[in-house]
Amino acid sequence: MSAWLLVGAALVVAVVVVVALPFLREPAPVSDALDELDPAERVRLEAEEARDRALAALKELEADHRAGRVSDEDYRAVIGVLRRDAAEALRALDHLEEGTAADDAKSS
Repeated sequence: MSAWLLVGAALVVAVVVVVALPFLREPAPVSDALDELDPAERVRLEAEEARDRALAALKELEADHRAGRVSDEDYRAVIGVLRRDAAEALRALDHLEEGTAADDAKSS
């Protein structure tokens, strides 16, 4: 009987190894080089990051004001600047999108 248990345990170990082997192998990368952004993509990425930072700052200020961590006076002093920054970032992004749309229309 102990021989059958030993054979069964060996069979279980073999099956687990065969099933797990594809998951344990690390796939070979196609290339280790990172893609370099062209200047237009870099400008667009920077504009999107500026937009995201400005909108996140507005959201955080609103939340802090609602929670009472920012006084009404401080809120009024900062909100205008943050809104202006957000509007500038959105305008810059719109300008880039208009330029891309115009370039696409010319090439079509």
